[in-house]
Amino acid sequence: MRPVLLLGGRVIDPTQRLDAVADVLLVEGRVAALGRDLSAPDDAERVDCRGKIVAPGFIDLHVHLREPGDEHEETIASGARAAAAGGFTAVVAMPNTRPPIDNPAAVGYVRAAGERAGAARVYPAAAITIGQKGEQLTEFGELRAAGAVIVTDDGRPVMHGGVLRMALEYAQNFDLPVAVHAEDLHLSRGGSMHEGVVSLRLGLMGMPPVAEEAMIARDLLLAEWTGGRLHVQHVSTARGVAMIREAKARGVRVTAEATPHHFTLTDEAVEGYRTAAKVNPPLRTAADREAVREGLRDGTLDAIATDHAPHHYDEKEQAFEDAPFGMVGLETAVGLAVTQLVCTGLLSWSQLVERMSVAPARILQLPGGSLAAGSPADVTVLDPDAEWIVEPDRFLSRSRNTPFAGWRLRGRAWRTIVGGRTVWSAASTP
Repeated sequence: MRPVLLLGGRVIDPTQRLDAVADVLLVEGRVAALGRDLSAPDDAERVDCRGKIVAPGFIDLHVHLREPGDEHEETIASGARAAAAGGFTAVVAMPNTRPPIDNPAAVGYVRAAGERAGAARVYPAAAITIGQKGEQLTEFGELRAAGAVIVTDDGRPVMHGGVLRMALEYAQNFDLPVAVHAEDLHLSRGGSMHEGVVSLRLGLMGMPPVAEEAMIARDLLLAEWTGGRLHVQHVSTARGVAMIREAKARGVRVTAEATPHHFTLTDEAVEGYRTAAKVNPPLRTAADREAVREGLRDGTLDAIATDHAPHHYDEKEQAFEDAPFGMVGLETAVGLAVTQLVCTGLLSWSQLVERMSVAPARILQLPGGSLAAGSPADVTVLDPDAEWIVEPDRFLSRSRNTPFAGWRLRGRAWRTIVGGRTVWSAASTP
């Protein structure tokens, strides 16, 4: 593997409190040096990064790659390529496949398929319960040994409080975070969007915010009682953000994430029965959106995660109530984050790198999240000034279900480097 010298970029690495023009030398899959006017071996690839931002590789800790079972929507290989095109050097694949990833062999399959893809790294998440039925715990120790980095029944909540308590206790033996999809199914049942003025006008059954908030409250209390590591996925309500903020102040071991669609859109995006905007948890009010943004600003919400959820065109082209929840997000996340959070002054560039690289690596104890010497040579190079229009037909994902088609965004990935090897480059994209 040839060494790579990234020349003259604005290097941002919160782990080193660094934001300065510098060079980065990558050798044998590791960061070898960082500084001004670095020398490199004669055979090194030299990449002019002037005007670009060089950051530790972005990590998406919440994606759905659909394999096994729904390869017509996405495969591990296509998802890994889409992630690289979006600037992500690593993703965490959720276990709600068919069958679910609830045993060591399935975890090994995801790992192996990710390695074969040769694009973004793919880390498996494993189910909390067998078959994601919410009843019997999986073998966390065996799953961890096979390569699982987190356990979650994402796609479904663990409705039984006693089961989640046992999960939080059991997971501590293996230092595993327990990630939760916070939804009381008894409160949200039959709903297909946020319960409010828009759902009333459209004549659709709503999902009240309390369905999410009641479960966040329960899970925070269980994490506090057990001392377990809780991760709250795709937080969407103002009260949910506030409860997590208060729990952190009490010392509860909790982290949380927000999605680009929840910090960008409101339930008004559903007008016209737009199934591309049907997600779970649903898009909520402007006040909720602002609370999510504030949670990202002050660190209550540690990370930005896409909840990339691909669906085939025919599946989304149904009556709104019948269409599946979810939208793709790997290839629009950076542009939305830059446009909505950085360009508006809500986050600094350093804070954005923290939310999309450093925090995800810390939450899951993954290699990466830093450009310090000896760190993995996983690097995201961004063009902060690139203006582009979202064209779903050009996605590398197998699916196109996005409400952002035609949006003009600023900022996008320019080069994605994994283990010292360029796995995607804007220069090689037609």
